[in-house]
Amino acid sequence: MIERDICIVGYSGHSYVALEILQICGKNVIAYCENTQKGNNPFNLKYLGRESLLAPNELKLFSFFIGIGDNKVRGKVFELLNSNSVSFENAIHPNSNVSRKTDLGKGVMIAAGATINPFVTIGNAVICNTQCSIDHECVIGDYSHIAPGAILCGNVTIGYNSFIGAGSTIKQGVRIGNNVLIGAGSVVLNDIPDNMRVAGCPAKQIKSKHE
Repeated sequence: MIERDICIVGYSGHSYVALEILQICGKNVIAYCENTQKGNNPFNLKYLGRESLLAPNELKLFSFFIGIGDNKVRGKVFELLNSNSVSFENAIHPNSNVSRKTDLGKGVMIAAGATINPFVTIGNAVICNTQCSIDHECVIGDYSHIAPGAILCGNVTIGYNSFIGAGSTIKQGVRIGNNVLIGAGSVVLNDIPDNMRVAGCPAKQIKSKHE
């Protein structure tokens, strides 16, 4: 397998964490893509412009990692790059504990202190953030984010584009839909359908001011 230099898409807060993980793992991150060139360049990377404007020959030069925290934006960028058959990099911190029986997608980040137990399936461009715990046989859909300290008990299913807030706990066997937001510190005891925002202990639906 060809070991390519890495280009990171997005260059701010969340991407800094991913960049450091990649560097700790000995990966050579040399460039970034953004809508505009950043004035602050803490990792001294080369600016390539917008990823959507890269020529096919440029795309083949790199392996890509999408360092964008917003689930929907990260998903759109992944789909764009994937349609061009680019190579994607996973960023897996050496101080995480990932079972050899884990099924990982492409462009996944697993941060320091995260625990992924056997027979977990993790989709494309998923973020498993610092010290989260994902127990046996969980399924996490594409572009979702498991925030720092969140706990997924066994056999939990998370849909795509969902956000599981920091320090929250999902009871064993619960199914979380697509485009769901779980507030920080919540305890989820029952299934949550698509497009819901919930928080609390136990978690209940949050209504916006316009609802």
